Formats: sequence, C-alpha cells, structure tokens
Amino acid sequence: MADWAEIEDRAPDIAAAGRLLFFYPGFGFGYFATVRRDGGPRVHPVNPLIFGPTLGLFVVPSPKLADLRRDGRFALHSVGAETVNDEFYVTGTAREVPDGDRRGAAVSAYHGPVAVDHVLFELDIERVLWARYADPPAWPPHYRHWTARLSAGAE
Repeated sequence: MADWAEIEDRAPDIAAAGRLLFFYPGFGFGYFATVRRDGGPRVHPVNPLIFGPTLGLFVVPSPKLADLRRDGRFALHSVGAETVNDEFYVTGTAREVPDGDRRGAAVSAYHGPVAVDHVLFELDIERVLWARYADPPAWPPHYRHWTARLSAGAE
C-alpha cells in the first residue's frame, strides 16, 4: 500500500491527473464504494481531500462508516468534468485515524466545516487507474496505471 505522496513521487503525471479530476469542481468530489456486510457494493458521493502526503476523507455516521470499520476495502472514482472526459480510479484500504494532529491537518485542508462526529479515514492506495480519452472522445482510451507493487507503466 502507498500514500498519495508516493504516487506523486513515482508517477507525477498520474497524480496530477488525479488532482485535476478529483478536485475539478474546486473541492474534492467522487464516488466511493465500500463493501456491505453481505459482500455487495455500496456507492456514495464523497469529498476526498489531500492533506500532507495522504489521500483521505471524512465519513459521517452511516452504513458507509460501518462498512469501513468492518472491511476497509474501497474504490474511489472521479465524477468527471464538463471540459475533460478522462476518468480516475483509486482502490485500496481505508484506515480510521484517531483524533489528534492528523485530524487537525485534515480539517485545515478540507473545503468546509467538519462536524465532530465526522470520522477521518486515510486511504492506503493499492492501485490507481487513469483513463485518458481523445478530444473529441475516441475509443479505446489510453490507460495509465500505478500499483503499490509495480512502478508506473502503460497497461
């Protein structure tokens, strides 16, 4: 597993695309999938953030929070942009962060107020996929991926 800083270091073009696509509306926005108790997917809109070397998010008390506490596996997908047809996808394991200095750094990096019941998770990244489409869109897209076990490369 890796943090966001490792992706920026080893695959800066992929990290730059991720920042653009996750933060296109001016703040973090994406679709976050967790694993339900029965093994099925649960998908939610979320506001990811980058604080220090970490990609993370705050989670409100919800079924999503219960999912992450039971099984931290996740997938985070960009929403897409009106002017850029690319997509960005991150998978890995979410890890709950206890209150303390890390929470303060995350609150400072967030785009709005954070309620005390919002739980901070750091996203340990296993795999990143960036699909680039031509302008105008063409098929097939050009894929770039990065995994924690491999260096950056074309797929």
